[in-house]
Amino acid sequence: MDIVKVFDASYARALARRVRGREFFDAFYERFLAASPEVAEKFQGIDMSRQQAMLKKSFYQLLTLYAASHDSDYLGRVAVLHGRHHRDIRPALYDQWLEAMIATLREYDPQCRDEVELAWRLVMTPGIVYMKFHYDRTSAVGQGGDASSGDASEG
Repeated sequence: MDIVKVFDASYARALARRVRGREFFDAFYERFLAASPEVAEKFQGIDMSRQQAMLKKSFYQLLTLYAASHDSDYLGRVAVLHGRHHRDIRPALYDQWLEAMIATLREYDPQCRDEVELAWRLVMTPGIVYMKFHYDRTSAVGQGGDASSGDASEG
């Protein structure tokens, strides 16, 4: 299986569809916010239209981490800002994030089968591991300095 090819085709299909008048990322956020009271609490008071723009940017950074096998300053800042010492996004919430993403994928990609789901999980996993790794850190590994500045929001 060509993981990138399977993922890319699925992603294009998912973004091209509207289900009940909603686009993929809108449906994902609705599902993710409903995943648990803790998730909903983390998003209280957040400008969701801005948040969705940030999610898309972060999502592409996760894809780049998989494809290029290196992190970016942006992803490093996001990881630290999501850590215990800032927004306190517990590592288990990334698993909920992935499950909400996969559930949304099943709804939006009519060709979603085991191979497609596996491709998404394989592409997303390095980024999720990266985010979890930084939970207890105060600066991004390999980035140097304090990552507490910058405009990286939740993803």
